[in-house]
Amino acid sequence: MVDYSVWDHIEVSDDEDETHPNIDTASLFRWRHQARMERMEQFQKEKEELDKSCRECKRKLAECQRKMMELQLAAPGSGQAELQRLQAEAQQLRSEERGWENKLEELRKKEKNMPWNVDTLSKDGFSKSVFNIKTEEKDESEEQKEKKHKTFVQKYEKQIKHFGMLRRWDDSQKYLSDNPHLVCEETANYLVIWCIDLEVEEKHALMEQVAHQTIVMQFILELAKSLKVDPRACFRQFFTKIKTADQQYMEGFNDELEAFKERVRGRAKVRIEKAMKEYEEEERQKRLGPGGLDPVEVYESLPSELQKCFDVKDVQMLQDTISKMDPTEAKYHMQRCIDSGLWVPNAKATEGAEKGGAEAEPVYEELAKEGGEEEK
Repeated sequence: MVDYSVWDHIEVSDDEDETHPNIDTASLFRWRHQARMERMEQFQKEKEELDKSCRECKRKLAECQRKMMELQLAAPGSGQAELQRLQAEAQQLRSEERGWENKLEELRKKEKNMPWNVDTLSKDGFSKSVFNIKTEEKDESEEQKEKKHKTFVQKYEKQIKHFGMLRRWDDSQKYLSDNPHLVCEETANYLVIWCIDLEVEEKHALMEQVAHQTIVMQFILELAKSLKVDPRACFRQFFTKIKTADQQYMEGFNDELEAFKERVRGRAKVRIEKAMKEYEEEERQKRLGPGGLDPVEVYESLPSELQKCFDVKDVQMLQDTISKMDPTEAKYHMQRCIDSGLWVPNAKATEGAEKGGAEAEPVYEELAKEGGEEEK
């Protein structure tokens, strides 16, 4: 048997009413419709305000619970006064949350019992935007890819960074809905590079935040590849799936996130080591002496007796030490000192010439003469 009782709650169209001949029928219909629309708008506004208050209460409760957890983990057994205050606040917020939910439930019942009219009889079953665009597969050269990436970043860098700083699923979905051009490979590549830069700068917490959004973008791109559609057509499907995902799906997402963060740390470490090597090599090139040797390396290769002479900067001590060494070995070490700039014989000779003294002969020349006499 068909139940026709539902039709008892339909507010009939205005033009079905009979009006007095002296009444302007068109004006009366417009007035009725306007009054009904104002009532519906007021009801919707009240519903949105209640919903907003309920969500704000839940947010405060979650924040309070987070603070309680941090306090318990940071200093177990201490801060009891603050902990008790947070517990009391959480209890109060739970009570307020139940109150808001009861009001929302009453409003839903009221909405359900409201009579239908011409403006509410039919509604969209669903509303979404689909870009039915077939992606053209064409090979791009590395130069073209680099130019495309650079142009995209120059135009949308600020928006990409804003997306990278978002935390909540709903916020990310809304931002991509407002900026669908961000759903692409260029955004994912920029976020990856940004993560490495942040890790190099030792901004670890910020890196982890941006890494989360990087994996979100990569999951959307992978979903688009598996469905063979434009990424802009399926990012809503990703958020719907992730927000209602089972434990296994979330574990897969989190595992990929942790693996990505480890890769970022590894890349950052390699980049730091490379930069250090480049800096050390640059400094080494600056230190090279006239013969192309590094004075630091030459100094470290010297016998301890010669190192001590250079430490105290005593020329006489250096001459005495050389005279006691094997002539060949002494000449080898002194020549390396000259080639590295660690020892400059001409400087002493010039100084002696200015003073008119004869004792300004270079040490290595004295060594050569002594070595020649010993051979005779």
